[in-house]
Amino acid sequence: MRERPRRRPARVRVPCAILAALCALAVAGCGNTLQDVPIGHNTLEGMVITPFPVYWLGASFRGLAISEVTHDPSGGFAIQYGNCLQGGQSTCVTPLQIVTSPNNSFVPGGSTPGRVIPVRGVYARFAAKGRTIVMPTGPVVVDIYASDARVAREAAQSAVPISEPSYPGSELPAALPATGFQEKPLPDQMPPPMRILHPVVVKLSPAQRARLRRAARRSSSG
Repeated sequence: MRERPRRRPARVRVPCAILAALCALAVAGCGNTLQDVPIGHNTLEGMVITPFPVYWLGASFRGLAISEVTHDPSGGFAIQYGNCLQGGQSTCVTPLQIVTSPNNSFVPGGSTPGRVIPVRGVYARFAAKGRTIVMPTGPVVVDIYASDARVAREAAQSAVPISEPSYPGSELPAALPATGFQEKPLPDQMPPPMRILHPVVVKLSPAQRARLRRAARRSSSG
């Protein structure tokens, strides 16, 4: 009697689905007439292998496909969804953007008026009439910027780490104390390793030492 083939656990299939979605994004280029910015493989791979969780909303969210992914020099990742509402190219304003920052010692908008509301087990700050939501969770801060407050709230409920199996709406990790990430220099800011130079001993013959002594006497007498 044949054995029934065993199914893989769902947890094993999640990374494969993520990689497939990322490959599709890289091939498609994710652009339009206002914003034609191809997403490089290095940026996509960086979101998966980075030492901190990068949050996203999938390859598309509420009909808005990823249009651009940027990696900030400070280490953060910004993922934009949808076509430009205003401007174009470097000044493009999209309907939805989610930013993950590894510097959890700074919470954007911390001094501006806003409401602090529990969202998925963490305290999130709502600003700009609900169109901006800032969620400190684990070692990062997740910022959501949307043109519509309803879309921002739905994004806050749906954001998940790209490199970890998780489900929209699941409880988020509690915010950790400041990680000190901002105090760590970037690789390009690291000085090259110092090399210890050992003294070189030069041996002189008696004739060479005599010539040096005569030259020293002439220079002192002149």
